[in-house]
Amino acid sequence: MHGILLAIHLLCATIWTGGHIVLSAVVLPGVLRERSPQKLLSFESAYEKVGMPALVIQIITGLILSYQLLPNVSLWFDTTNPLSKGILIKLSLLALTLIFAIDARFRVMPKLSKDNLLDMALHIIPVTIFSMLLVIVGVSFRTGWLF
Repeated sequence: MHGILLAIHLLCATIWTGGHIVLSAVVLPGVLRERSPQKLLSFESAYEKVGMPALVIQIITGLILSYQLLPNVSLWFDTTNPLSKGILIKLSLLALTLIFAIDARFRVMPKLSKDNLLDMALHIIPVTIFSMLLVIVGVSFRTGWLF
């Protein structure tokens, strides 16, 4: 069961992180250059159909995998334990991702125009960085090179 959960978690991380890398490295430069909110909205509406379910599944599988590593949830916050550090970092990055995503969804996106594209970029780029860091920290659970 652990292997299946890990595979699902990794596939969803691939969808989430890969989509944000494409958004940041390919779509966003064109959007900013052409000052085209419509290009961004088109990408977002297509990506959201797979990206958001992937994020939700990734959160659920991540919590289950964390519980399998440390069944005592209170130990997730014990910074003297290397596994706890990884879990705590991942939870922190997830919280940051959710804060940026909620702000973008409810404050920036409803008023998206040529005038606030930079504000949207200042949400997209950090979320992309957070997602890449989530992958790196996740890999460290298997390699041990961060903790």
